[in-house]
Amino acid sequence: MRRVASLLLLAILATGLGGAGQPPPQRSIVLSDTDRADLDRVSAYLNSIHTLTGDFVQIDPDGEIDQGRFFMQKPGRMRFEYSPPNPILIVSDGSTVAVANRKLNTVDRYPLSATPLDLILSDDIDLRHDNEVMAVRRQPGELIIEARSSANRTKPNITLVFTDPVLELRQWTVVDDQGQTTTVALRDLQPGAAIDGQMFVLRNAPKAVGTRSRD
Repeated sequence: MRRVASLLLLAILATGLGGAGQPPPQRSIVLSDTDRADLDRVSAYLNSIHTLTGDFVQIDPDGEIDQGRFFMQKPGRMRFEYSPPNPILIVSDGSTVAVANRKLNTVDRYPLSATPLDLILSDDIDLRHDNEVMAVRRQPGELIIEARSSANRTKPNITLVFTDPVLELRQWTVVDDQGQTTTVALRDLQPGAAIDGQMFVLRNAPKAVGTRSRD
């Protein structure tokens, strides 16, 4: 289940950043005019996406590789399908996030409002004024944003990589509390793709939230 939690976190953080509840403290870095302009560009790019499909490759801290396909529809809906033999399926239906193990026939459900998904699947992302953004870096052909997943962190633990000057999200990396790194690379992205809304409905899933049940 550790790998499942890693991908869920990474998927949640893929398309935006933000903090829930109380406003986070002000960041200690000072953004340059170029940084602010680039963050505005990235925000506009992310806000322009209402549906998105593509393939992902996940590299775990132990070097194990998983891959699959994802589907996103704003607001609040996302589906991550691992390729066999991995039996995991993650579905956010706009109100809850379900993590299904199709081999064990179990489903763990969580309120969407209790996860960052409730924020990053919104239509209003503003990275320039988001205190979780810690740094903006540039490499030839790439724009890199470093951020923290919690207002309690003093150092970034999330790295988002975009192509530049034509923006496209290509990769993100998360460092967990034990210092281990998980990377997800995206490919064959199709913004604006038509997606059947039934993709975000977990058939015969239990209604209970925060419990494991038979599906």
